[in-house]
Amino acid sequence: MVLGTLRPRRLRDLLHGVTLGHPLHPAMVQVPVGAWISAAVLDLMPGQRRAATALVGLGTVSALPAAVAGLNDWAALSRDQRRVGLVHAAANSVGLTLYAGSLAARLSGRHGIGRTLGWLGLSAASLGAYVGGHLAYKQGAQVTQSVSELHRISDGWHSLTEMSALPQRTLVTRHVDDVSVILYRHGDEVTVMLERCPHQSGPLGEGEVQEIGGHACVVCPWHGSAFRLNGGEVVQGPSGNDQQILPTRVQNGVLQTRLP
Repeated sequence: MVLGTLRPRRLRDLLHGVTLGHPLHPAMVQVPVGAWISAAVLDLMPGQRRAATALVGLGTVSALPAAVAGLNDWAALSRDQRRVGLVHAAANSVGLTLYAGSLAARLSGRHGIGRTLGWLGLSAASLGAYVGGHLAYKQGAQVTQSVSELHRISDGWHSLTEMSALPQRTLVTRHVDDVSVILYRHGDEVTVMLERCPHQSGPLGEGEVQEIGGHACVVCPWHGSAFRLNGGEVVQGPSGNDQQILPTRVQNGVLQTRLP
């Protein structure tokens, strides 16, 4: 089995969406939700039993890996987020159970019961989706926590430091307006990266620089998320989001940066 060959860290990162650069769970839930909504519409139309049954089956099967990815994300949340996440998971579990019952009823020819269970399942799944939206947009679960700081940076180039004062291969923290950024110099190349980790706003300026996959990466001291210093790509979770890099230039020996 493919998943059995993956180390736990690699499997967790895969489920967090590290390879995509953004969380995987929200993308995966589109398949079951879309299938179940489509099945509900077909249930209102005559002569669509087979198609509706197929869609209920597709939604039920595809909900399982989406749930696994969601559980993996839930394990990396804060305590308050986990409490809401449990309600989200409970509602979706009820919906999945009802849809499994709907599928069984349809396959045995009891399409009336199957439709009723399907509509009940869609109601439960809709409640779960509502709570999931609250979890993401109100509580910021798996939403990048750092990119909003870009809105606090004014337009134009901002001076950071003299290049001659910038040490090699050492994290240095500076501010652009009132936004904290980290600087990392490798030869004549300098990376300027937002300092707050996109996962839970951990201080990347207090993290360690490690070589991962042949690239220098900064590792968040709070939860271990790692980001390439030459591009900002996430290479290790629990963050599923890349980190924002700012453009740079050197003018009269002074390192400057601006908004992307």
